[in-house]
Amino acid sequence: MNVSDVKLLKELETENQKLKRLVVNQVLDILALNDLVKNFSDPK
Repeated sequence: MNVSDVKLLKELETENQKLKRLVVNQVLDILALNDLVKNFSDPK
């Protein structure tokens, strides 16, 4: 593994972490919206 490979690996790892955060945020948004829909469709 040479220097350029290490740099590329670090860049890919950084991008992967950003994408994972995006996915987590999307999942949290979906869960929150599902809760809102449940509250509006089934008020107690």
